[in-house]
Amino acid sequence: MPPLAAVGKPFSLLPVRLGRGPGRRGLGRPERRPALPKRVALPRRVGLVMALALVAALPVNRGPEPQTPSRLQHGAQAPLLHPSTPGEGGDPLQFSASELQELQRRFGVHGPQPRIAQLFTSGIDQLQPLRNHTLARIEELRPTILSESARQGINPMLVTAVLFDEMRHAKPGEDLPLAAHSGLFSTHGPAQLGLGEMVHQGLLSPEASPEEIVEARRQLLDPRQNISLLVGKFARLSKALGLPPGRVLQASASPREAKALATLAYLHNGKLDYPRRILRSMQDPELHAMLYGLRRPPVSPLI
Repeated sequence: MPPLAAVGKPFSLLPVRLGRGPGRRGLGRPERRPALPKRVALPRRVGLVMALALVAALPVNRGPEPQTPSRLQHGAQAPLLHPSTPGEGGDPLQFSASELQELQRRFGVHGPQPRIAQLFTSGIDQLQPLRNHTLARIEELRPTILSESARQGINPMLVTAVLFDEMRHAKPGEDLPLAAHSGLFSTHGPAQLGLGEMVHQGLLSPEASPEEIVEARRQLLDPRQNISLLVGKFARLSKALGLPPGRVLQASASPREAKALATLAYLHNGKLDYPRRILRSMQDPELHAMLYGLRRPPVSPLI
């Protein structure tokens, strides 16, 4: 028998350690190979970047460029406000958020009356004796309303509806000269106008003397001069809104003209619930009959 050293490699009697390690396949647990890199991650990232680049390259419709204060001061007139609700049957009395922001920025108007004030206003509107008394007062001013409205191209029904509303909700005693000249009230006359409107129309200097202020308040207390000032205010606001000059707006003509009338009413009072009341009064049959009805003197039965 040949010696052990002559057969292949020397035979080791040392114990073999089973387990992990290089070159020990089939012994112990199988070797855990390192995880291969995820080859699908790269194409996904590349696709996402390409999609974002494609979206960024598409043109974005940003809408019309807003009128800045500098452009408005140089004579650029803002376009007429369109009905904010979509479709042909949209409510022209609704103002969008962008329209309200623009009106607030340019004219300083604000939101609706508090709920309790709206209920109080609605309660006053139901008083029939007050309504009849107001109609009688407006009838006396009918010639001035018609002549001033025709002279400046303003719808006389808009003027009449504003007078009808303001005169019914006037504060007691504010038309008295003593109360007006005391400075207790800031607005005067049938249309509830203040000294600021006279300044806007160039009828009073911003640095007016006390004597000029007294005279201006006296003019505001005069009903006919007050109505002339109200018509002039609507003409001034129509020009500021870019409305066509010389055109008498009619609420029944189109939603566009109804929206223009609502905007004029809103700018007069500054409360968001005011235009709806005014356009409702413009459809009042009694106001129409008072303003446009034919008046014949009563004939004596003896004739």
